[in-house]
Amino acid sequence: MWEFNLYEALNPLDIFKIFKLRVDTFVVEQQCYYEEIDKKDLQCIHMYKKIDDKIAAYARLIPEEDTIHIGRVIVHPDFRSTDLAQELMEQALQYIETHHQYLSIHLQGQAHLESFYSRFGFNTVSDVYFVDLIPHIDMVRPAFATHSPLKGV
Repeated sequence: MWEFNLYEALNPLDIFKIFKLRVDTFVVEQQCYYEEIDKKDLQCIHMYKKIDDKIAAYARLIPEEDTIHIGRVIVHPDFRSTDLAQELMEQALQYIETHHQYLSIHLQGQAHLESFYSRFGFNTVSDVYFVDLIPHIDMVRPAFATHSPLKGV
C-alpha cells in the first residue's frame, strides 16, 4: 500500500528509513556530497511504499503556486529489478490528478532516465546540465485539468 504523508504525520522510524535510503543512494552510492535532507522535507508530501518493513520506493511531491515538483525518486536496491519505479510514477501522477490537477508537473531527472519519464507524458524542457557530475534534465508534464476554478476562469 502506498502512503502519502506530510512530515509531521510520519513516525520517527519511517523518517529514519526514508532519509537513510536517500542518503545511501544519492550521497553514498552516487557519490554526490550535498545537503540531502533540506527544508523542503518539512513542507512536501512524502510518498512511499513499504515491503518487508523496508522503504521499497519513495518520492517527494512539492506543491507550489503553479506547479508541483516530483523529486527524490528512488527505489531501494533490493527492489530495482521489479516494476516498482513504474508503479511509483503511476501512483504519484494519480495522487496529483486527484489533489493537484490544476498544477503542471516538473521534475529534475537524471538524463539517462529521460525515456522512462517520457512514458508518463513528461517532455524535456532543458539541455543536459550537470549536478554533482551527473547529467540531468528538466522535464515538464501538463496539468491534468486546464482551468482552475480558483483562478477565475
